[in-house]
Formats: sequence, C-alpha cells, structure tokens
Amino acid sequence: MCTAISLLAHDHYFGRNLDLEYALGESVVVTPRRFPFAFRRAPALRAHPALIGVATVADGYPLYYDATNEAGLSMAGLNFPGNAHYPPETPDGDAVSPFEFIPWVLGQCASVSEARALLSRMRLAAIPFSAEMPLAPLHWLISDRHASLVVEPMADGLRVYDNPVGVLTNNPPFPFHMDNLCQYRALSPNTPENRFAPALDLPATSHGIGGVGLPGDLSSPARFVRAAFMKAHSLCGADELQNVGQFFHILSTVHHPRGSVMSGGKPAITLYASCCNTDRGIYYYTTYENSQITAVDMRREDLDGDAPAAYPLIMAQRIHVQNA
Repeated sequence: MCTAISLLAHDHYFGRNLDLEYALGESVVVTPRRFPFAFRRAPALRAHPALIGVATVADGYPLYYDATNEAGLSMAGLNFPGNAHYPPETPDGDAVSPFEFIPWVLGQCASVSEARALLSRMRLAAIPFSAEMPLAPLHWLISDRHASLVVEPMADGLRVYDNPVGVLTNNPPFPFHMDNLCQYRALSPNTPENRFAPALDLPATSHGIGGVGLPGDLSSPARFVRAAFMKAHSLCGADELQNVGQFFHILSTVHHPRGSVMSGGKPAITLYASCCNTDRGIYYYTTYENSQITAVDMRREDLDGDAPAAYPLIMAQRIHVQNA
C-alpha cells in the first residue's frame, strides 16, 4: 500500500508514501559514485552516478525502496502482490533481481528514454537477497522531469507502460488505473454549472462540490484517482519551500492514519512520506510520528567516495514551542 508521485513545478520533484504495518530500520542513504554495486548475475558497476533515497542497509548493501540519481532520474518500488511474477533464475545469460533493480537502472541511466532502452534488453529473475529476506512483489515508477514509466513484471512477461499521469499506487495493474480515471472526467476544482435541471434553483451549497464523487477510501484505485486529481490541479508556489510543502500536502490526501487500514491484524500506517528535489539532490521526508520535514542534501556528501552515508529516519515527533 503505497503512492508515488512525479511533479514538475519549475524544479522536478519525486516522492512517495510508504504504507506498511512494520518498519525495517530505514535510512536516507547517499551512495557515492565509486561504491561498487555488485549484482548477482549482471556485471558489477564500479563507477556510476551518485544516488540518494530511502533504503535498508543489509550487509553493507543499500536495498533501496526509492531513489534519485544525480542526473535527476528517479525510481520507486511499490507493493504489487498477486500480480508480480519473477521468472526463475536460469544458468545462461544475465538477469537482475528485484532487490537490485533500482541501482541497476539508476546506476546506468540519466533519463526515462535511456531507462526504456535498457529495459528492452533486460530480464528480472527470482533471486532473493537472502533466505531471511525473500523477494517483495513489486512494480516500479520511473520518472524524470519530462516523462514517467511504469514497469510491471507479469506472468506473461515484463510490461512497460508510458504513464502520463505521473502517479502510481498498487493493484490492479496499471492499465486498470488509467481506464478507471475515465469515470471521473466530470470532476473539477471549480463550482459546477447546474446541468441537473437548469430550470430549478439549485444553488451551490459549499465550496468543493465540483469534486463530489472523488473517492475517499484508502484502496489502491481510490488513492490513484485522488492523487491524480490533486496533482493535476496543484498550484505550485514560487520557491522551494512552497513547492516542497505543496508536495507533502498532495501526499497527505492519501496518508494512512493508524487504525484506518489493518493488515494481518496490524495497522498499516504511512511510515514515511518523501519528496526529492531531483534537480538539486535534496531528499525531504516526514515519518508517521514526526511531521516536521527533515532534509538530506546529497551534494553535501563526498560523492567521489566509495562508502554509503546513512541517516536513520527520525521517528520521534519534533514540536517547535513558539513561546518557549
């Protein structure tokens, strides 16, 4: 249960909500250019663009949930259970595991067009990181400031779709979400004209009635529609702080408050929300308990180094007491 968004507002912003019932020690991780990305079956990358994003670091290896490289290309993996299919590993040829898919793409590509070309000659394979860390069923959103792609590993092969909306949630597969948007085409942020019965006096009783019918639940289709509507009508500001704040406001419309969604008897919450300025390499985030925005600037790190820098997510609430 996650939502990812790509938003162009002078600078380009990319981010997501991670909605889960458990945490795995996530950190904001900056991987410098000379960290050797070793892959199980594909050739290693000894040099590559620097990356920033949220990851769990296991045995020194950053397992990215989402990331942006210094060229501005971004990628996020979202839960896709029941649909994601990874073919078994074969002894011949190169293959990429889902856990290494993000650095494999971002380590070689600077744009969506380059990523599309790379995807045409790759294949995913069911290669887990370890026996204790099985593969997660995922699909991915890949974005730059000009375009977005959705990548879905299905039983009949790897599907790659253009995504003009720049939004991704979870099941069903992406074509459903695009078809589903069609039934909401009459919605508007403006007060609608009375077309129900023009001869009747039917005054507008409230602001926002142009959006009556916008789904309010937290299902994946509802979140897709709501995030797409909010993004499409977003009025961005004139500076960085306004645009970052606007991005988090859009994500807040699909947050999971504790208790609103239960999974296996446990509450699924929005563990973190993120917004990366992909042009500047600044990764902003909030966590469920900590609504204060925290930033990590990739370009303040030694990007020519060979060791990742990890900043654990700040989970405890921070409150500024104005009259202290």
